[in-house]
Amino acid sequence: MSEYIHKLIAQGENQQLDFKFEISDSRKIARTLVAFANTDGGRLLIGVKDNGAIAGVRSEEEYYMVEAAAQLYCKPEVKFKSREWNVDGKVVLEIVVPRSTDIKHKAPLKGDDFKVFIRVDDKNILADRLLVAYWKLSETRKSVSIIISQAEMQLFRMLSSGNPVTLEGFVNQAAISKRKAEDILLRMMLIGLIELKMNEKDTFFVLRDAAMLSRMNDQHAYDSSMT
Repeated sequence: MSEYIHKLIAQGENQQLDFKFEISDSRKIARTLVAFANTDGGRLLIGVKDNGAIAGVRSEEEYYMVEAAAQLYCKPEVKFKSREWNVDGKVVLEIVVPRSTDIKHKAPLKGDDFKVFIRVDDKNILADRLLVAYWKLSETRKSVSIIISQAEMQLFRMLSSGNPVTLEGFVNQAAISKRKAEDILLRMMLIGLIELKMNEKDTFFVLRDAAMLSRMNDQHAYDSSMT
């Protein structure tokens, strides 16, 4: 039975796996729970150090602190399953968080300021506000229209290079306001042309549908020839 835990630990911390030596702050652990739920789901192993060494759960309070985190500091509540494993004479508490498909969860950033967190690699990071706006608009299922102007064409050229595009880079290259750039990027996300990516430091955009980009470029060339 302990072989299962050893195999998990051998993977190291990643987007769907986190180690905790102990739980001492329900607010902080709430960020991990919502980050898992908002991304791809994941497992939390309590009683395991960051280096993978098994220390064991110190008391039953560990479970109740996770339960408090899920019920009191996750909005809405994050559902989870738990199981205790006896590994080399020590107890490891496994917390399994499924991916939420229809809602996004928030956890405290500071005090009572609740924010959306996502899981990127082995980090819990604050979701970019443009990503949050994309989620909200996606839920409405409203149709989205795109007008191909010079700004959109500049974005197409930047995306076609194969390099990630940042909001700041798009603003500078297209010589438009930040608000207009965000609106264009959001629309492109909603039609499935581009995808927002995040890491611990940056937010950037990459091409998701090259075929659609080609069709839109062809349509723009055709429209231009008719004027």
